[in-house]
Amino acid sequence: MASNDTVLVLGATGGIGGEVARQLRDAGWQVRALRRGAAEEEREGIRWIAGDAMDAQAVRRAAAGCAVIVHAVNPPGYRDWAKLVLPMLDHSIAAAKAEGATLVLPGTVYNYGPDAFPLLAEDAPQHPRTRKGAIRVEMERRLEAASREGARVLIVRAGDFFGPRAGNNWFSQGLVKPGRPLRAVSAPGRPGVGHQWSYLPDVARTMVELLARRERLPAFARFHMAGHWDADGTRMAEAIRRVGARRLGTAVRVCAFPWWLLTLASPFVTTFRELREMRYLWRTPVAMDNARLLAFLGHEPHTPLDAAVEAALEGMGCLGAQNTDSPVLATNSSSAFMPSSELPVASSAGDHTASVSRSGTTATMPPPTPLLQGRPIEKATSPAAS
Repeated sequence: MASNDTVLVLGATGGIGGEVARQLRDAGWQVRALRRGAAEEEREGIRWIAGDAMDAQAVRRAAAGCAVIVHAVNPPGYRDWAKLVLPMLDHSIAAAKAEGATLVLPGTVYNYGPDAFPLLAEDAPQHPRTRKGAIRVEMERRLEAASREGARVLIVRAGDFFGPRAGNNWFSQGLVKPGRPLRAVSAPGRPGVGHQWSYLPDVARTMVELLARRERLPAFARFHMAGHWDADGTRMAEAIRRVGARRLGTAVRVCAFPWWLLTLASPFVTTFRELREMRYLWRTPVAMDNARLLAFLGHEPHTPLDAAVEAALEGMGCLGAQNTDSPVLATNSSSAFMPSSELPVASSAGDHTASVSRSGTTATMPPPTPLLQGRPIEKATSPAAS
């Protein structure tokens, strides 16, 4: 196993890749970042290298001498995701095997199907119901095989990302509108159905802390994060409302997410097709058991919800200022996982989605439909309780 402090980050211009790169830099690592069309330069403590993750030789050259490779890259706009994601991973795997490096992958819940819900442990069966989930399973299968062939693997699985610099995620693409003053929250799920969120700086901090102890990790290591568990599906919206009221002095209404509109726009917008495929995760509660992470680290980096939401909204320009230089980091730690007894019974989501544009095509999107004028959505009665 390579034991130096040099790391290559693929996807350093994205949400999780960028956050991990900055936190590794701040922890004293020598950070390299591969980017298409990048100028070969040292900028803000990160060495930028021109290259494409689809170019095996470019990845191999950039990874020379690295102890860690962070694979946090996706095709731009998720175009041709199904065709490109596995070859991109194969190039990172080949480089990790050649260097004896630890390959880090941000994991998702897409790998799992209903037989593993509602509380996911690392060894839960992976029987996905979606195309994207099947590809994710294959990614982890290839990583596990690589761990027997000279590479080491670390997968950190978390809920839906949000944060000051997060890009392609539900928080910034579905709940609020980046760059606009906060006026409304669009709710994709139905009250009573829990949902798991993860603050990007917390996820990155977890990866950095695990990498600092990588000599103690098995060759193939997986950890789940508890993150922020929205037990009844309303807590994230309420946190956004509280922050908006305090910072802007105005009431923030909660609106239904127009799923029907997402369906209409999906043929024209790749990202919307990807979001629509994951709708099932808003119809049933899915949480993660972080007992293994707690046993290994002794804690989970955990920023209080309102502080995390405020930093995310400010970084997205929704609070009248945009400053992402110093995102809020963890101020306390989780010491217990969410027991399954606190998970609500699953119920189905209502038919509720967002806005669209594509080169050569314009679709006019109506504003979200308020569920209740100026009020938070009411809690739904669980079928099991009626």
